[in-house]
Parts: sequence; C-alpha cells; structure tokens
Amino acid sequence: MPQLGESLTEGTIIKWLKKPGDTIKKDETLLEISTDKVDSEIPSPVSGVVTKLFFEEGKVVPIKTTIAIIETDASAAVIENTPKETAKVVEAKPTPTKTESPKVETPKPIAVSAPVVQKVVEQKMDGRFYSPLVLNIARTEGISMSELEHIPGTGQDGRVSKKDILAYITQRAAGGVKPSVASPTSRIESTLKHIDSGELAQRYPAPQYEVLQMSNVIQKMAEHMVRSVQTSPHVFAIHSCDFTNLVKFREANGASFEKREGFKLTYTPFIADAITKALKEFPLVNASIEGDKIILKKFVNLGMAVASDNGLIVPVIKNADEKNFLGLARQINDLAIRTRNKKLSPSDIEGGTFTFSNYGVFGTLLGTPIIAQPQVAIMGVGAITKQPVVMNDAIAIRSLSYFTLSFDHRIIDGALGGQFLEAVIRNIENFDVKAVL
Repeated sequence: MPQLGESLTEGTIIKWLKKPGDTIKKDETLLEISTDKVDSEIPSPVSGVVTKLFFEEGKVVPIKTTIAIIETDASAAVIENTPKETAKVVEAKPTPTKTESPKVETPKPIAVSAPVVQKVVEQKMDGRFYSPLVLNIARTEGISMSELEHIPGTGQDGRVSKKDILAYITQRAAGGVKPSVASPTSRIESTLKHIDSGELAQRYPAPQYEVLQMSNVIQKMAEHMVRSVQTSPHVFAIHSCDFTNLVKFREANGASFEKREGFKLTYTPFIADAITKALKEFPLVNASIEGDKIILKKFVNLGMAVASDNGLIVPVIKNADEKNFLGLARQINDLAIRTRNKKLSPSDIEGGTFTFSNYGVFGTLLGTPIIAQPQVAIMGVGAITKQPVVMNDAIAIRSLSYFTLSFDHRIIDGALGGQFLEAVIRNIENFDVKAVL
C-alpha cells in the first residue's frame, strides 16, 4: 500500500482492475485506492503476471503493507485466489520456482508498493484506456470525455483507435451523429456502491428507492463542510464583473492559443491570476486563524474546485504568486486533467491558502460557497451571461458574471471583503493582453 502523503497511514482498496492470472503492463492501472484526502489509480511498477491479491475490495490497509504480488517471469507464475476474509498484514514471499539448471536464477516477485506515477503511456477514463494520440485528437476537435466514451472502439478490449475517432469525426461533420453529454449527477451516482441489504434497504425497498453508500471523498467533504459552518461565521458579498472585453479577446485569440499551447484558453486562468494579485494586495484574506492568533501567509497556494465523477475535489496551485499567466494556465490544465483521471496525489490538494469555485460552468448564476478550513475566505464565480446595463445613460448589452465572496467575519469585515472583490474585478476587467500573447 503506497504512502501517498506524509500524514497518511492507511488506504482503502476501492477496486482491483486485475485479478490473479491476469497479465499487466508497467504503468497499467492495477487498482484504485481511497484515502481521507483523494482517490487515486495505482499503476503497476512492472510488467508481469498478477499471482496473488492479499486483500479484498473495501478493506482498509496500513501503508507499506504488501497488497499484491506480480511475477515478472510468466513461466514461474503460481496463481493464488483472492482471500474471502480480511487478510492479516503479511510480507511478500518468493513465488515457488520450477527446477532449473543451477546457473539459471528465477527472478523474485515484485511486491507492489509504488507511488502514483504521473506520466503514463495511456490514460484510463470511463473504464477504458485512451492513448495520448486519441486524447490529443479529441481535444483538438472539441470532443468531450462524455462524448468520447460513447465512441465505439475496435481496438483491444474495445479501445478507441485513431481510425475510430477519425471516422467518428467524419461522421459527425456529416451530421450522422449528435454529441452525447452525460449528466454530471448520473456519472457521480454511477461511482457509488449500491446497498441491497440491511435496515435501510428494508425501510427503502427497491424499485421505489435505491440506497447508495457515500464514497470516501463525499464523506470527507461532508464532514469538512459541517465543520466549516460550525467554525466560521460566514458572511457573503456579491459583486458583478464585466467580462465583455475578455470574452471578445478570447474569441479572437482562443484558436491561436490552443494551437500554440495544446489546450483551450478558458476564463479560469484569468480568474486565478486576478485573485492571486488581489490576495497580495489584501494579505488578511490569505490568512488562517489559530485560537486568538492570525497567521498571515506570505505565499499564495490557490485552491481550485474541480467537479469529478467522485465529487468535488480541490487541487491546489502551489505558489501561484510566483507564476505568470501562462504558468497558471498550464498548471490549471494539468490539475484539471489529473483530477478527472484520478492521478492526483494528496500533496496536490494540501496546503491551500484561498479557494475559488467556478460553478458558472454548470450555468449557476449565484452561489454562496462554504469556506475550506482553515482558510478564511472562498470566492464563487457565476456563469457569464449577456445582460442589459446602463452605460453613459444608455442601455448596452454586456457579458456579466456575479462573484460571491464568502468570508470569516471573525477577521474580515464587509469593507475588506468588498475591497478585495473590487480588486479581483479590476484585475479581470483590465487584464494584461501581453501576458497571454
């Protein structure tokens, strides 16, 4: 069981992707584990044959405990069944070898205890593997992951090949298919375990009801939110931000930016850049409270709420104040991809000093987000919509968004909260064109 963070002492096995007797390639996902911070896919450190799994799914296992054995010499593999009961903590023992010439030594099995590998040959989403080539084509053609998972694959195990995705693009251009978008709610529900026994299942019988077990991530998020409301007296301030000039700039330069950088130019890095600069201007918003003491942070670790199949995850842009616009954009894209692909490590979501949540991507106009403890504020970003406004005593159509600042009234009052929001808005409405181009 890998140690994915310094403070972690155990992990829960969510799902085995391989069973005894299966072959596995190096960097191919062996299992999914969950900690009290994040769910992660664990790749195999070697190629070989899985010979034994020591623990069933759902078991909590201490770190550095042997959880599986992979025999790197297929001819020496001796397959053992997965235990039906909770296994005790055991050490990996060498797999019995065949009688060979004294000069030939059979390689010893490798005990799986590897850190998360961030760079993989193929990426697994929605139960299938996608090659970097296929993902790059999908990104270039504007094919979302929910649409990609509906493309029939002719490759091994139903994988989508270059030929498959190009044929789909041709068919779509001719009007033969319509993009399919899965509901975010249904995708989250599909990851939760169905409970069909026990007292609750009897009280809420199928098919009128369905009982689902909260995932580890959702349970922890619920606990954090309840604790935050109990800890901080929340106050909310809402201001409008004019995105009109930024919308026009993105429309004019988005294609060239994507061609140069390899990913789409979104509004998120503009928002992150504006928040980071405002936090340096108003450091009390970038603080925490311990007893009757205020801890000012001389750095900005910017949390970014990202919706995933397992719930809301908040990866952190470390030292955001040391990055220029392009640096922020690249890291935001990387964190978003790794969040949805379960490639985050606990260190990726630790140490945030301020958080923002862009719920506007789901069409939400206004929201009142809950502070992520021990931070003292969080900013919510609403959808950008065209609205009539009065400018110079005339009606004009502008692209507006509503920003909500939820802040801890123990140290931030309405004046400071309003000044901070105005600074963020000023930075967005007067963005640096040269920094992007």
